[in-house]
Amino acid sequence: MGPAKPVAITDHALEQLKYIRETMERSSSFTAVPGWGGVAMGLSAFAAAWFAAGETDVFRWCRIWVWEAMAGAAIGGAAIYWKARNGDKTAFMEPGRRFFLSFCPPVVAGALLTWMLYQSGHVAVLPGLWLLLYGAGIVTGGTFSVRVVPIMGLCFMTLGAFSFGFAPAWANWFLAGGFGGLHILFGLIIARRFGG
Repeated sequence: MGPAKPVAITDHALEQLKYIRETMERSSSFTAVPGWGGVAMGLSAFAAAWFAAGETDVFRWCRIWVWEAMAGAAIGGAAIYWKARNGDKTAFMEPGRRFFLSFCPPVVAGALLTWMLYQSGHVAVLPGLWLLLYGAGIVTGGTFSVRVVPIMGLCFMTLGAFSFGFAPAWANWFLAGGFGGLHILFGLIIARRFGG
């Protein structure tokens, strides 16, 4: 066996740059949280609360809020994509992947529990459950984001826990306060401090 073949300095430099880039990517935060998207989600939730307030059939009321959840997810996803396309690439990097992998399990659990509780007629507990699990998703995903995001999640969780002590007639108010008010409040904070 002959002596080891020397590594070209350019190959070594490229390896070092790749390592530095991956390390920086792992240590950065998910900053593509959509501030204006949060405001839009909040306005959409206020509209849903308005429609749901006049609904006397509990199952139709539930359907309005489930449609609102899907609309909110579409608005949030589009806003993250728009923010990422306009310069904040963390949505397409390691921080974005960690955020979504942490955010999704509580939300999926909420969707499955919604279906089960809806089928069994236990709709009265859904508002508190939705606020709690959405908040839990925001807190867990927010550990990979800017500090204000997990604080927002804790506010959702607090509101959800608090809602269990009230009669079902208050459900719309709690949902409007959480998905409407908290999204708008924190959306404005995020838009001001972290752009879009």
